[in-house]
Amino acid sequence: MHLDYIAELILIFLVGTCVGALSIYLFHRIKLGNYQTISASILQKGEQEAATRRQSQELNIKQLQLEQQRELELILQNERRKMLREEERLKLREDKFDAKTFLVEKKIAEIEAREAVCKGAQAQIIEEKRHISEIELKLINQLERSAGYSAQEAKDLLINRFTEETKLEASHLTRRLIREAEEEAEQKAREIIATAINRLAVDCVSEATVNTVSIPDDMKGRIIGREGRNIRTLERETGINFIVDETPGAVVLSGYDPIRIQIGKMALNELLIDGRVYPTRIEEVVAKAKTDLKKQIKLFGEDAAIRAGVMNLHPEIIILLGKLKFRFSYGQNVLEHSIEVAHLMGIISAELGLDARLAKRIGLLHDMGKALSHDVEGSHAIIGHDFALKHGEFKDVANGIGCHHYEMEPTTIEGSFCSAADAISASRLGARNEAVEQYLKRLKQLEELAREIEGVEEAYAMQAGREIRVVVCPNKVEDGAVHLLAKALTSRIEKELTYPGKIKIVVIRERRAIEYAI
Repeated sequence: MHLDYIAELILIFLVGTCVGALSIYLFHRIKLGNYQTISASILQKGEQEAATRRQSQELNIKQLQLEQQRELELILQNERRKMLREEERLKLREDKFDAKTFLVEKKIAEIEAREAVCKGAQAQIIEEKRHISEIELKLINQLERSAGYSAQEAKDLLINRFTEETKLEASHLTRRLIREAEEEAEQKAREIIATAINRLAVDCVSEATVNTVSIPDDMKGRIIGREGRNIRTLERETGINFIVDETPGAVVLSGYDPIRIQIGKMALNELLIDGRVYPTRIEEVVAKAKTDLKKQIKLFGEDAAIRAGVMNLHPEIIILLGKLKFRFSYGQNVLEHSIEVAHLMGIISAELGLDARLAKRIGLLHDMGKALSHDVEGSHAIIGHDFALKHGEFKDVANGIGCHHYEMEPTTIEGSFCSAADAISASRLGARNEAVEQYLKRLKQLEELAREIEGVEEAYAMQAGREIRVVVCPNKVEDGAVHLLAKALTSRIEKELTYPGKIKIVVIRERRAIEYAI
């Protein structure tokens, strides 16, 4: 019973195993068939895509070939056009060359023809000259026979006659020149004697060229600065000398231009009040002093017009009058001299019953050209005449200004005696000192000579003309050219100026870079 049961189990196991194996076999067969179908469809699709891509690539290649062919054709066409243009240009040049060659050949033929004509004419001229020489010789012989003198004897006779006449005229001219020189010398001697008798011992040089500023002794070192940089900056900016020596409580300002001295004095006083002394501050103070001085000049001009009783002057004329406050003629202050001449002319006009207002106006303005004489060429009288007309003055006033040194004819009686009033004011006791004017003129010539050189921005004569400091523009003059400029200026000074001793030339070139951080 037990064995039967085991046999059934074995049989059932065998049957189950066979059924399972058959099932697995059938499953794998079915699945393998599906895989083959799928792979066949994939291969077919791949072949189709490959064929499509090949066709697309072939089309792209054909299109690229067509585009490259078109580009090559365009390039060839452009090259053909260039070649055609070049051929046309060469043909035109060849035609022009042929035309010029023809013209040259034609000119050569004309020149050869002219040369032949000239040679014939030259031979004819030579023949005519020979014929004329024979005729002249015959005429001279006939004249000698008719006059009874030879050609040399007649020439000597004429020379002797002209020599005697010339000697006679020269003697008359010499006597006249001697007489005029004696009269002029006598008049000049009278003027010199009168001036010498009436002059006062007035120290006009100190008034015009030297000024002193009181300063505490403890400030002298600060004014000089480390290694002298502060005082050098002052002298460079103002153009005058600051003399800081052992004199207690004083700094001497020396220079020939009173305007510069006044600027230096104002700047130094401002620095003493402020207490801060360094190069940048010095430049600011000097610039402020120049601005303040312009305002003072206007006030001086207005005050002079009020003192002289002359109204309705043009603002530019007012400024010009104010500048005369710092001008000296032979040591005499030109503004004070002009006011004095205005008063003199007013008195003379009143005594003669003339127009006193016109006379005062002429007298006040007669020397205003001196404030422009550095900038404009010509006599100060003519300069003043032109300036007055330009700024609305009447012709009678301008004529009175222009004629006070006899450089034009006066048109009014008031203008005619302006020269007399001018001489009266100038000849009063101690009014003028000729040495100062000559000294100032020499210094001005020295500065103007330096400013004429290209690249010079400013020039200052110092140390009574024994030194000149030249500031050059750094954009125009390089470092290497500074010594050449100094030598060129030295050569011009030696050739064109007369001066005692020697003159030191200092050329300064400075470049600054300024920026502002905001």
